[in-house]
Amino acid sequence: MARIRMTVEYDGSKYHGFQIQHNANAVQAELENGIKRLTGEKVSIISAGRTDSGVHALGQVIAFDTLSSIPGDKWQFALNSFLPADIQIIQSNECGPRFHPRFDALSKTYHYVLYRQNKGRIFYRNYALHNTDSLDLAAMQAACQLLEGRHNFKSFCASGSSVKTFERSVYRCNVVEEEPFLRLEIQADGFLYNMVRIIMGTLLEIGRGNYHPETIKDIIAAQDRTKAGPTVPPQGLYLMEVKY
Repeated sequence: MARIRMTVEYDGSKYHGFQIQHNANAVQAELENGIKRLTGEKVSIISAGRTDSGVHALGQVIAFDTLSSIPGDKWQFALNSFLPADIQIIQSNECGPRFHPRFDALSKTYHYVLYRQNKGRIFYRNYALHNTDSLDLAAMQAACQLLEGRHNFKSFCASGSSVKTFERSVYRCNVVEEEPFLRLEIQADGFLYNMVRIIMGTLLEIGRGNYHPETIKDIIAAQDRTKAGPTVPPQGLYLMEVKY
C-alpha cells in the first residue's frame, strides 16, 4: 500500500464544491472516478481544503492510498487522461503513510479577483467578481495590514461552522492592482468558513468609503458576524497554494 500526494488545479464553475455530495457533481467525485477507471480501485481522497461551489484552485493538495504499481511521479500523467478538461493533476509523488493534506499544512494562500471594466465582463463572469465602483485602494491596503497577525476572526466566519476556535494567524494580506483586475492575496495558517469572501466584502465597503480602515479593529473585537461586510460571491475565489 502506498500513499500518493498530488497537487490539483480545477475550474470550479460547474462543480458543487470539492467534497462529494449526493445528487451534485463534485471535484472529489471526478478524481475518485478517474482513479477507479485507471486502476480499478475505489479510493477515498483526503484534501487540504473543501472549496465551495464555484470556487477554483490552482494548488489544491490531495492524498489517497493505493495498491497500484504506478510510480508516484507517473500518476500525474496517467490520471490526467481519465479526468475532465477542467481538472488537472500538476504534480504527483509518493509520500509517507501518515501525510495528511489538511492537518499537516503550515499555511494556505487564497486569492480573490475583481474584474474592473465593463467591456469583456462576460468572459470573466465565472472567474472574477465584476466591480467598477470607485475604490480607495490605499484605504483597502491599510485595512489589510490590520488583519495581519493572530486574531479571533469570528466576525469573518459564516454561520454553521463547527470549529473549536476562531483564532487564526494571517501571515500576509494585501490588495494588488493589475488592470483590469484587483486581487486580494491572503496567506494564513488556516481559514474559517467563508472567511476570505467576508474579508473581501468588508474591504470593498472600506474601499467605497462606507467604513474607515480602522474599523477593522472594531470588527475583530466585536466577534460578531453582523459587524463585518457582506459575503462576496464564490467565483472570484482561488485556492492558490498549500505549504507544508
